[in-house]
Amino acid sequence: MTAVDVEFDAELWLWTGDAGWHFVSLPEDVADDIRDCVGGATRGFGSVKVHVQVGETRWDTSLFPDSKNGTYVLPIKKQVRQREDIVVGDVVHVRLELVDH
Repeated sequence: MTAVDVEFDAELWLWTGDAGWHFVSLPEDVADDIRDCVGGATRGFGSVKVHVQVGETRWDTSLFPDSKNGTYVLPIKKQVRQREDIVVGDVVHVRLELVDH
């Protein structure tokens, strides 16, 4: 797999389900590049492992496919939102790197 290291800006949004998960959606061109790199080498639910940085906070997580919108979504956990003082509707700068499968 070719290394992918990308940066983008995206709006933080709240999942409408019961869990209260917060996400950013990847721009379609970034999602296309990731799909090209991983091919069929995904994990459960089509997820892709990534290293992420928002502001000064770094962590490991997974991207999840959003087939309705043709992209991936990135969960932003509560600890990160609090540390970086971001809320739903804020546009955040994200840096992510794919983790080898």
